[in-house]
Amino acid sequence: MIENGVVAVIRGQSKEQGLGICKASVAGELKALEVAYTTPNASELIAELTEYYAEDPTVVIGAGTVLDPVTARLAIENGADFIVSPAFDAEVATICNLYQIPYMPGCMTITEMTTALKAGVDIIKVFPGDIVGSRFIKDVKGPLPYVNLMPTGGVNLDNMAEWFANGVISVGIGSDLTRGLTGDNYEVVTKNAQTYIAKLREIRGE
Repeated sequence: MIENGVVAVIRGQSKEQGLGICKASVAGELKALEVAYTTPNASELIAELTEYYAEDPTVVIGAGTVLDPVTARLAIENGADFIVSPAFDAEVATICNLYQIPYMPGCMTITEMTTALKAGVDIIKVFPGDIVGSRFIKDVKGPLPYVNLMPTGGVNLDNMAEWFANGVISVGIGSDLTRGLTGDNYEVVTKNAQTYIAKLREIRGE
């Protein structure tokens, strides 16, 4: 997750659209995929992606919008490499720890973050990012300098550098990735992904 730097949050209107967005993202070198469970047949999509990219270890496939331990287990059984939730859930954390799958819950306060850290969470999703802003990361890093943070929601090309400058390890992008997608013109997703990867390399000085 840290190496990839940018995570694609996939919310397809159908399993087929989700698959198209995922493949287009990877084609644009954006290889960390978070398949949201708001996507129809998300478990099937995760399984299909896991099989499709089985020979490419650089592609990391996870599950997002996981609200309960049953969904978490389904995602893990279908090959998810990581689990993301909009809020911290102790039971989901337990399931993920049992199967040694990274769990990334959404948190907005120091109390939520310390609770998550005590439960074995490695990376905390700052959500919604557009509400707290990138300065929030710097403030959190004061009392919690060791915490790994990944903002989702409100991250774009204009403010991405600010998030990294303030200490995040990666960022999640959703709607901006599919900007311009109107049907099966998935090439626009590939172009958007390439733009984000180029921006990441610029930020990292690569």
